[in-house]
Amino acid sequence: MIGLIVYQKVKQREMTKINSFYNLDVWKDARSFTREIYQITNNFPNRENYGLKSQITRAAVSIMSNIAEGFHRYSKKEFINFLVISRGSIAEVQSHLFVAFDLKYITKEQFNDVYSKSVDIFKQINAFIRYLRTCKEYKDYKKEIEK
Repeated sequence: MIGLIVYQKVKQREMTKINSFYNLDVWKDARSFTREIYQITNNFPNRENYGLKSQITRAAVSIMSNIAEGFHRYSKKEFINFLVISRGSIAEVQSHLFVAFDLKYITKEQFNDVYSKSVDIFKQINAFIRYLRTCKEYKDYKKEIEK
Protein backbone atom coordinates (compact mmCIF):
# COMPACT_ATOMS: atom_id res chain seq x y z
CA MET A 1 0.00 0.00 0.00
CA ILE A 2 1.30 3.38 -0.94
CA GLY A 3 0.63 5.96 1.70
CA LEU A 4 2.11 8.62 3.84
CA ILE A 5 3.42 8.28 7.32
CA VAL A 6 2.44 11.20 9.47
CA TYR A 7 2.58 11.68 13.19
CA GLN A 8 -0.31 12.64 15.37
CA LYS A 9 -0.03 14.22 18.80
CA VAL A 10 -1.63 12.29 21.62
CA LYS A 11 -2.63 13.42 25.09
CA GLN A 12 0.70 12.44 26.67
CA ARG A 13 2.48 14.76 24.21
CA GLU A 14 4.03 11.77 22.50
CA MET A 15 3.98 11.17 18.80
CA THR A 16 2.11 8.22 17.36
CA LYS A 17 2.76 6.79 13.91
CA ILE A 18 -0.34 6.88 11.73
CA ASN A 19 -0.43 4.40 8.86
CA SER A 20 -3.93 4.98 7.53
CA PHE A 21 -6.42 7.81 7.25
CA TYR A 22 -8.93 6.07 9.53
CA ASN A 23 -6.54 6.51 12.45
CA LEU A 24 -6.53 10.30 12.11
CA ASP A 25 -8.60 12.08 14.75
CA VAL A 26 -9.73 14.67 12.23
CA TRP A 27 -11.03 11.93 9.90
CA LYS A 28 -12.83 10.24 12.81
CA ASP A 29 -14.48 13.54 13.71
CA ALA A 30 -15.42 14.16 10.07
CA ARG A 31 -16.95 10.67 9.93
CA SER A 32 -19.04 11.35 13.04
CA PHE A 33 -20.04 14.73 11.62
CA THR A 34 -21.15 13.11 8.36
CA ARG A 35 -23.28 10.62 10.26
CA GLU A 36 -24.91 13.50 12.14
CA ILE A 37 -25.63 15.36 8.89
CA TYR A 38 -27.34 12.25 7.52
CA GLN A 39 -29.41 11.95 10.70
CA ILE A 40 -30.68 15.53 10.63
CA THR A 41 -31.42 15.42 6.91
CA ASN A 42 -33.67 12.38 7.41
CA ASN A 43 -36.27 14.87 8.60
CA PHE A 44 -36.10 17.04 5.48
CA PRO A 45 -39.18 16.99 3.25
CA ASN A 46 -39.14 14.45 0.40
CA ARG A 47 -39.04 17.26 -2.15
CA GLU A 48 -35.48 17.97 -0.94
CA ASN A 49 -34.19 14.45 -1.68
CA TYR A 50 -32.51 15.64 -4.87
CA GLY A 51 -31.94 19.20 -3.73
CA LEU A 52 -30.66 20.49 -0.43
CA LYS A 53 -30.57 17.07 1.24
CA SER A 54 -28.41 15.63 -1.53
CA GLN A 55 -26.10 18.66 -1.61
CA ILE A 56 -25.46 18.82 2.12
CA THR A 57 -24.87 15.08 2.51
CA ARG A 58 -22.51 14.96 -0.49
CA ALA A 59 -20.56 17.93 0.87
CA ALA A 60 -20.28 16.24 4.29
CA VAL A 61 -19.03 13.01 2.71
CA SER A 62 -16.54 15.07 0.72
CA ILE A 63 -14.92 16.33 3.94
CA MET A 64 -13.91 12.88 5.14
CA SER A 65 -13.25 11.54 1.63
CA ASN A 66 -10.75 14.27 0.80
CA ILE A 67 -8.90 13.71 4.06
CA ALA A 68 -8.67 10.00 3.19
CA GLU A 69 -7.67 10.52 -0.42
CA GLY A 70 -5.07 13.13 0.45
CA PHE A 71 -3.52 10.89 3.08
CA HIS A 72 -2.78 8.22 0.49
CA ARG A 73 -1.30 10.54 -2.12
CA TYR A 74 2.39 10.56 -2.89
CA SER A 75 3.38 13.93 -1.51
CA LYS A 76 2.84 16.30 1.34
CA LYS A 77 1.87 19.00 -1.17
CA GLU A 78 -0.93 16.82 -2.56
CA PHE A 79 -2.12 15.93 0.94
CA ILE A 80 -2.31 19.60 1.88
CA ASN A 81 -4.24 20.32 -1.33
CA PHE A 82 -6.84 17.69 -0.43
CA LEU A 83 -7.11 19.11 3.09
CA VAL A 84 -7.80 22.54 1.56
CA ILE A 85 -10.54 20.98 -0.59
CA SER A 86 -11.94 19.33 2.53
CA ARG A 87 -11.98 22.72 4.22
CA GLY A 88 -13.99 24.09 1.29
CA SER A 89 -16.51 21.28 1.72
CA ILE A 90 -16.96 22.33 5.34
CA ALA A 91 -17.84 25.84 4.19
CA GLU A 92 -20.33 24.33 1.75
CA VAL A 93 -22.00 22.32 4.54
CA GLN A 94 -22.12 25.45 6.71
CA SER A 95 -23.85 27.39 3.96
CA HIS A 96 -26.39 24.59 3.47
CA LEU A 97 -27.04 24.55 7.22
CA PHE A 98 -28.14 28.19 7.03
CA VAL A 99 -30.57 27.31 4.24
CA ALA A 100 -31.93 24.34 6.23
CA PHE A 101 -32.38 26.55 9.29
CA ASP A 102 -34.00 29.38 7.31
CA LEU A 103 -36.47 26.89 5.79
CA LYS A 104 -37.14 25.50 9.28
CA TYR A 105 -35.90 22.02 8.36
CA ILE A 106 -33.67 22.05 11.45
CA THR A 107 -34.07 23.67 14.85
CA LYS A 108 -31.84 26.40 16.22
CA GLU A 109 -30.34 23.84 18.62
CA GLN A 110 -29.55 21.44 15.78
CA PHE A 111 -28.08 24.27 13.75
CA ASN A 112 -25.88 25.49 16.61
CA ASP A 113 -24.71 21.98 17.49
CA VAL A 114 -23.81 20.90 13.96
CA TYR A 115 -22.37 24.27 12.97
CA SER A 116 -20.16 24.24 16.07
CA LYS A 117 -18.86 20.78 15.14
CA SER A 118 -18.10 21.98 11.61
CA VAL A 119 -16.05 24.87 13.02
CA ASP A 120 -14.12 22.43 15.21
CA ILE A 121 -13.27 20.21 12.22
CA PHE A 122 -12.31 23.30 10.20
CA LYS A 123 -9.88 24.29 12.96
CA GLN A 124 -8.45 20.76 13.13
CA ILE A 125 -7.82 20.77 9.39
CA ASN A 126 -6.15 24.19 9.58
CA ALA A 127 -3.91 22.96 12.39
CA PHE A 128 -3.08 19.82 10.43
CA ILE A 129 -2.16 21.90 7.36
CA ARG A 130 0.12 24.08 9.50
CA TYR A 131 1.70 20.96 10.99
CA LEU A 132 2.31 19.35 7.60
CA ARG A 133 3.89 22.51 6.22
CA THR A 134 6.45 22.58 9.02
CA CYS A 135 7.03 18.97 10.06
CA LYS A 136 10.29 17.20 9.36
CA GLU A 137 9.11 13.69 10.28
CA TYR A 138 6.74 13.48 7.34
CA LYS A 139 7.85 10.90 4.79
CA ASP A 140 7.19 11.30 1.11
CA TYR A 141 6.77 7.82 -0.35
CA LYS A 142 7.25 9.08 -3.88
CA LYS A 143 10.78 10.15 -2.99
CA GLU A 144 11.46 6.79 -1.34
CA ILE A 145 10.17 4.88 -4.36
CA GLU A 146 12.39 6.89 -6.72
CA LYS A 147 15.57 6.04 -4.74
